[in-house]
Amino acid sequence: MALNRNLQQLFNIAQKDNRVGVGLMSGTSLDGLDIALCRFTGHSMQTQFELLNFVTIPYNDKFKSEIRQVFAKRQADLELLTLLNARIGRYHAELILQAFDEWKINPAEVDYIASHGQTIYHAPARQHNRTGYPDATLQIGDGDHIAVKTGIITISDFRQKHIAGGGEGAPLALYGDVLLGSKAGEGRLLLNIGGIANATWLPASQNLSEVFSTDIGPGNTLIDAACKKHFDQPYDKDGAIALSGIVDETLLNALLQHAFFEQGLPKTTGPEVFNLAFVEQVISTLKAHEIKPADLIATLTAYTAESIAQFVSKYVSTYVNIYVSGGGASNPAVINYLKKRLPESKISNTNVLGINPDAKEAILFALLGNEALGGEPIAIGNNPAVLMGKFSFPY
Repeated sequence: MALNRNLQQLFNIAQKDNRVGVGLMSGTSLDGLDIALCRFTGHSMQTQFELLNFVTIPYNDKFKSEIRQVFAKRQADLELLTLLNARIGRYHAELILQAFDEWKINPAEVDYIASHGQTIYHAPARQHNRTGYPDATLQIGDGDHIAVKTGIITISDFRQKHIAGGGEGAPLALYGDVLLGSKAGEGRLLLNIGGIANATWLPASQNLSEVFSTDIGPGNTLIDAACKKHFDQPYDKDGAIALSGIVDETLLNALLQHAFFEQGLPKTTGPEVFNLAFVEQVISTLKAHEIKPADLIATLTAYTAESIAQFVSKYVSTYVNIYVSGGGASNPAVINYLKKRLPESKISNTNVLGINPDAKEAILFALLGNEALGGEPIAIGNNPAVLMGKFSFPY
């Protein structure tokens, strides 16, 4: 019996020695859509990749406002949430086609799109504490809308399989870090400072049973939220506000008492936990404690960096090569703090590994799409050995 058109197309792509794929990432900062056009040869530990093009297309204020109405909220407008599932998928498809037009790329040249979607709520069991309910996470921006509008097979909703396989749905950076970032003879910590900070430890032995990946704590999420509230800025460009302020050590020490930091590894978190309401609650416990806006930004920046430094000291080593990606890699206030706290470590960004630090997460999802098409499940540490992603066809 002949395969139908969709399955035949999928079969043909899966049989290719190399594939061109698009990875999409829209993070908790809501700054825009990261679009990475990549070429992959091979799969699993033999994967080789080339970043062909990359762009971040900023979201307009109206779009960001709509997402914020449902993002990381225990109670939200169900109708708006439903509408956004389709709207985000269509909008992302429009941005992809816009990027293709600028790059002079014919969509027919692209084998697949791998979309992270937009995280709306992340709820690992350690966080929701509802008896009988498992770990859960929700990313919206339906893949069918992307596939139909672009005419390209789309793979999406990657985190659900990770949870179904026994994980917490994050951090998925683990798989890309292992396949693209390992090097025999060099122990490496790949640190991503996005909305949340996460890291993957890659031992010099390349023994996959020794690899671990985990969220560390807040990355940019608290800094961005405070900048928006007090300075009407989406983020602290070049760490300028933090560098103009003074760290409030009393508040910093109080923030570091959060129970999350004492939980075992691996673990995940999000803005559902680390948000301004939490910070304001901590400030309220410090009786009659006042803090200037610039000092608050300085303190939250130190909070991000100090929690990372404590993690490295406790779980890895103070003598380690650290490669940084994400928005935090471009924040001198964060990086300088880390260099002072971890003077024995060598800290650089992932450019030295041939991985654009701004594009790293979008590359990751393009890689996960490549694995879904032609890879095999890999056992890494105590993480689920699964292939992730759901397929949406254009016809």
